[in-house]
Amino acid sequence: MDDSFLPIVRTVAALRGHLAPWRERRQTIALVPTMGALHEGHMSLIRLARAQADRVVATVFVNPKQFGAGEDFDHYPRDEAADARQLLAEHCDLMYAPAPEEMYPPGFSTAINVSGVSEGLCGAARPHHFGGVATVVAKLLIQAGPDVAIFGEKDYQQLMVIRRLVRDLDLHVEILGAPIARAPDGLALSSRNAYLSAEQRQIAGRLNAVLKEAAAALGRGAQVAGVEADATEALLSAGFASVDYVEARGAADLARLGPGPVDRPTRLLAAAFVGKTRLIDNVAVG
Repeated sequence: MDDSFLPIVRTVAALRGHLAPWRERRQTIALVPTMGALHEGHMSLIRLARAQADRVVATVFVNPKQFGAGEDFDHYPRDEAADARQLLAEHCDLMYAPAPEEMYPPGFSTAINVSGVSEGLCGAARPHHFGGVATVVAKLLIQAGPDVAIFGEKDYQQLMVIRRLVRDLDLHVEILGAPIARAPDGLALSSRNAYLSAEQRQIAGRLNAVLKEAAAALGRGAQVAGVEADATEALLSAGFASVDYVEARGAADLARLGPGPVDRPTRLLAAAFVGKTRLIDNVAVG
């Protein structure tokens, strides 16, 4: 690849045509799906992908099917030129940036629903979100046919949905979860952080701190129900406008836990609003 130029393809045919010579040379391919507005968190995914495969493809597609009515699809940050510069700097080999009409041509009528792991948590507040995620990810995996695909653990429920999707549909791809990239104060890096004012940004930094304190309490044997309630109150006291959830779930399958002490590997997950911006985060317990 010319190290001063990042190839960009916009159709399935062009994508497959670009990948074909790599496959002929038996080179492995890693896929990093994104919605653009790239930041250091995304670049950490690209670096992990480079360590896993000979070639790296990043997708940039703001998927309309995973936004509900009144959500921020129209205002979601988009800057393809900046995205391309960052990907080039990290030695990404190809950007796939299809238009909505390429992904969902006229008459498109197929939807994928992954039950179980998609229920509750973000699935309760955004009932159509994970159906849209599952549909677009299935299409991207089929279109590119990568050996491995990388997803960040910040969207932990999404990662579980994708792993279940791949298992259930026997897709021949390895799904890797990448550690959450964070700001110095612990805030998980997110494209939506750009919505925060300076004051809101200070409040947002408390989200991870509260979760870490709650996870430590669970690790010491505290009751799940009490820790969830205390963490919710701590977020509201810190200035969050509202809290969608703070829940401890089984790390392997997002199964609900009993009200007592944790009895299995656990993930503590939260979603809360700072102003109109919805932030999510999660931490491992123990």
